Amino acid sequence: MLSLLLLGLLAQSARSSPAPRAAPSPVSVSLGGVTYINQGLVAFGLIPSNATESTGDTLGGLGSAVAVKPGTWRMQADGTYAGTLVVQPDRGFNVLTTIDYQARRHELSFVLSPYTGSAALSFADAQKTLKLTYLNTTLLSERNGTKTSGLDPQAIRAADPGFGAADPTADPQMPIASLNEPHLSVDAEGIVINADGTYWLSDEYGPYIYRFSAAGQLLQTIQPPEAILPLSKKGKLNFTSEDDPDTGRGANQGFEGLTLDPLTNTLYAILQSGTIQDGAAQFTRLLAYDVSQLDVAVPLIGEWVVPLPVSSGGKVRSTSELHFVSPGVFLTLARDGNGHGGSGTDVKYKHVDLFSIANATSIAHTDFDSAATPVAPKAKLAKGVTAAAYASFLDIADPAGLARFGLHTGDPDDRTLINAKWEGLALAPAGVPGAPDDYFLFVASDNDFISTQGVSLGVPFDAGEDVDSQFLVFRVTLPGAAAGVKAALGL
Repeated sequence: MLSLLLLGLLAQSARSSPAPRAAPSPVSVSLGGVTYINQGLVAFGLIPSNATESTGDTLGGLGSAVAVKPGTWRMQADGTYAGTLVVQPDRGFNVLTTIDYQARRHELSFVLSPYTGSAALSFADAQKTLKLTYLNTTLLSERNGTKTSGLDPQAIRAADPGFGAADPTADPQMPIASLNEPHLSVDAEGIVINADGTYWLSDEYGPYIYRFSAAGQLLQTIQPPEAILPLSKKGKLNFTSEDDPDTGRGANQGFEGLTLDPLTNTLYAILQSGTIQDGAAQFTRLLAYDVSQLDVAVPLIGEWVVPLPVSSGGKVRSTSELHFVSPGVFLTLARDGNGHGGSGTDVKYKHVDLFSIANATSIAHTDFDSAATPVAPKAKLAKGVTAAAYASFLDIADPAGLARFGLHTGDPDDRTLINAKWEGLALAPAGVPGAPDDYFLFVASDNDFISTQGVSLGVPFDAGEDVDSQFLVFRVTLPGAAAGVKAALGL
């Protein structure tokens, strides 16, 4: 407790606010015999809805994926923290229709001044606890330098065998905008940054996983098993997100989350919800790939069923992100669609939850990888399949926590209402003596580029309201996470 108060006092000089008193009461949960603790919200920041990036377009969609850039995290002499966030938007301003938006990633510098007091900050003062500054943008292209596109894929490019099945430059059938516009269609969601500067990106359209160079050039493609691919009754691929396929991932329900176990070089991807043939959207799938060698096709080494939360009315809380904690244990972000920029103000469920696959059944390389064999026929798990253990952990939309930072749930629908779409997670160590298992959990929102002063592909637009890109930071205790977090951040 003393260390928490010390952090609050050190950060006090950076803003005008009442003197911190006792921090909010921690909330703990047990999973697999290990206790994890949510110590509460400690910072809030935003990027304004009308901010622009180096191309001149609106700097939006930032929370689709977020990561702390390796080698940048540091604690400063005044007790604040600083570093660089890598953020990845999805497919551009597409409220009316998808657009020819080139996939990209951005870098934001930040200064984190954790606030642990119980007295409420004003909305303006709260933003001083996490100051965000835009740095740069990298546009993504294919191997030949052709730009990618956000357009809904209406055609398929034939597979390119490269120099053989083990060649990482070999491509499966690829989603493209159209035969006349053969650009690779990408709806970017998850991101993992490698030590060499390359990075993995998960995509909803495929759903595929791509590896890009630090300069933004496509290097490698991972295609999931048949059961995941969007197929027609005739077994033909159809990558559109406008309608559900007959089997495989649902429309806009592809690889929403991506994370890496840097200790074993295992890459994990999770579907936003269950496949069409599995019969129950709540039973989604987590896939694992061995990426220890990047000069060969990467093998699938594991696949598990993860049960998602379901409301009392039967609505599945789809997952929007994934983050490795320790061997077999993950954070996931499950939420409703209500909030600022969403479908209403009545926020029901926005959680960062925990799950463990320690005792779950791997279904990799079984009949369940065929589109013809559902893993949850008639909405019940198949005999012999044990799902991951799932535990509710951290309520992003806790009213008391939000109030301390000038935010709220419910009416009115204004810029202090918590955003609807939270889709990004990142961890960094608190580095406080006596608390080796304490971390800062960054949670980022996707504002869908909604602005009354927006710019899309160089053309001004008015979306009818302003939705800032909101960022929240929580302090959490995650036993067993130290080795993975340090390796991922190059510490």
